[in-house]
Amino acid sequence: MALTNASQTVQISSFGPSFSSHLGSLGLTGLTRAQLSTVQINLGKLCNQACEHCHVDAGPKRTEIMQLETMQLIVEWCKKHNIRDIDITGGAPEMTPDFRWLVDSLVDLNMSVTSRCNLTILMERGYEDLAEWYAQRKIKLVCSMPCYSESNVDGQRGKGVFHKSIAALQQLNSLGYGSDETLRLDLVYNPAGAFLPPDQVKLEADYKREFKAQHDIEFNQLFALCNLPINRFARFLHNNGEYDNYLALLTESFNPDTINSLMCRHLISVDWRGFVYDCDFNQMLNLPMGAEQQHTQLWNIDAADLFGAPITVANHCYGCTAGSGSSCSGSLI
Repeated sequence: MALTNASQTVQISSFGPSFSSHLGSLGLTGLTRAQLSTVQINLGKLCNQACEHCHVDAGPKRTEIMQLETMQLIVEWCKKHNIRDIDITGGAPEMTPDFRWLVDSLVDLNMSVTSRCNLTILMERGYEDLAEWYAQRKIKLVCSMPCYSESNVDGQRGKGVFHKSIAALQQLNSLGYGSDETLRLDLVYNPAGAFLPPDQVKLEADYKREFKAQHDIEFNQLFALCNLPINRFARFLHNNGEYDNYLALLTESFNPDTINSLMCRHLISVDWRGFVYDCDFNQMLNLPMGAEQQHTQLWNIDAADLFGAPITVANHCYGCTAGSGSSCSGSLI
């Protein structure tokens, strides 16, 4: 399972039984990196929304955004190391001033670019051309849509978000997203509370049926993600007295079959300052990658040195290994 005794464990006092100890009890002594396939770039915490489940703690008043100089260094590194897949996230990444420069630079290098879009940004003033801009460049879109019910979406993401999201999806469909093979549109579901996502295949069928019948909307695939108990969602759990029970649920639902497909084995996460982490969740917890446990910027490492390197783990990792598993591409099993 590509495991090693060299794995580094970062303990967080507010969490329950150690994730690394749990691995050890199953004869698994640590996680190591496989071949790097994806660079995920988090452009910062600025967002037009402030969702209650957001692990980034993003919002309209956040000031952390990537600067052009940092983007240039990242593009050069990706070119040097022949990276083919780029995953751009935030916040709302589109709100970063030089976002379009970054995307165009990556597209010019024939890289496959995915943008994680919250949909409502397409409805904001100043972004009216964004959907068409995406379509012209054939950018893959992964869009947040936590339910097909208005009450559930607005309850989690804010009043009026559901109708704006529906309008944005219809706009994307009108441009060919969801039907044209070159314009991929995937949606993301995450639970509204302290429970695991349901079966992804069944839930996708429900989404497709409801969206088609109610709104004549089409999309390619649904990704079912587990909410990790960090930052804003952790505060939600504490405020509702569900934190300990949710951690117990994640621990009891650990599935060793998820290990080989964990996103941290194939992806690196780069923050708005250029520092590198094993995943976006470790980034938000400020847990550096590597045995030295020191913050390192992307342009100071060699991609070849990542293969076989230890992965930093902590107890939030139970969230990615519970049930069918969870990653940026949904279920792992």
